[in-house]
Amino acid sequence: MKHRIWKRMALGAMAAMLLWATACTEGQSSGGNAADEGETTVSKATITMEDGQQIHMTLDGEQAPITVENFAKLAKEGFYDGLTFHRIEPGFVIQGGDPNGNGTGGPGYQIKGEFSANGVENTISHVRGVVSMARAQDYDSAGSQFFITLDDATFLDGQYAAFGTVDEESMKVVDAIVEQYLQDGKAPVMKSVTVE
Repeated sequence: MKHRIWKRMALGAMAAMLLWATACTEGQSSGGNAADEGETTVSKATITMEDGQQIHMTLDGEQAPITVENFAKLAKEGFYDGLTFHRIEPGFVIQGGDPNGNGTGGPGYQIKGEFSANGVENTISHVRGVVSMARAQDYDSAGSQFFITLDDATFLDGQYAAFGTVDEESMKVVDAIVEQYLQDGKAPVMKSVTVE
């Protein structure tokens, strides 16, 4: 009996060390979790387009703390400034955050995918106006690319790290971006992304 308890304690400690090591190797800052520091887990972000239109987002650091921290870090570094929404699929998503502008680029590192298929509880559903991380086939392959859902896409739930929402007024800007793209075929430019 004592041997089983000791074995469980050892496995628990090993699992905790593995999670810590994984977080450290995924390019996360060592500043600690915002919730641990008494800070709010909800923040605001604004995407200002080249034409001055703005998309206002609420980021949920409680549901997706790693993802929100990473997005905020990149925004504060100016990583997103001047990048495009390189993928626009009417009725589905607009996607941006790729320095290569073609869906192949990222920040040079990857973060943990915060969704149920990857063992993380995240109850944000991919309804219209949700902001979520794009990724490759590997669950932990997201880096900087994100998308905004244009319509309900709940089949993505549990498979992608949803981490925020766009307000209703800003979705009119998102819809206008899609319409403009359909007219001229030019990828819309994000002048800046800021996080409060």
